[in-house]
Amino acid sequence: TRIEGGIMKRVGQLFRENLVSRVKEGVDQNGTVILISYAQVPSPKIDEFRKKLKQAGAEIYVSKNSIAQKALRELKHDHLAEKVTGQMAFVWSRADCVEVSKALVQFVKECENIHIRGGLLNGRVLEKEEIVKLSELPSREVLLAMLFSSIQSPLSRLAGALSAKTRELLSILKQLSEKKGGK
Repeated sequence: TRIEGGIMKRVGQLFRENLVSRVKEGVDQNGTVILISYAQVPSPKIDEFRKKLKQAGAEIYVSKNSIAQKALRELKHDHLAEKVTGQMAFVWSRADCVEVSKALVQFVKECENIHIRGGLLNGRVLEKEEIVKLSELPSREVLLAMLFSSIQSPLSRLAGALSAKTRELLSILKQLSEKKGGK
């Protein structure tokens, strides 16, 4: 027990408060938070799941339902707290949300006992369908390459046009110079 503000707290209560704080930190500090439920998933499959998520830059955090619900309610995510049922876990990440959702959705297809319940993207509530759609988007690197390509294309056409006009101007100047007897 510990005395706090004149009131004795039990070790169990301190432990639960610490767990609630851990969940709140995980939700607050990660741009992508996805709530999943799982049932009767063998331990080796969960280990494989953890590895795939880690490769995508995500972490899985298993929490008791009461702890998860309390943390989500304290963070004003009541809608998501209502989706906490059965065996559940958080998948959270600071990495590219598209890559994380791709890894998650792919694994859910392979393992029928894991279900996406919902999530948060930078504080905005996501439904399962939105997470699936997110997984269908190109990755951040591909989007940046597409953007760079679309910017580069007009610039290279402009450079080509300027180069062609410069050659034309030089050709005209050379012809004028030759007409006047120059070299």
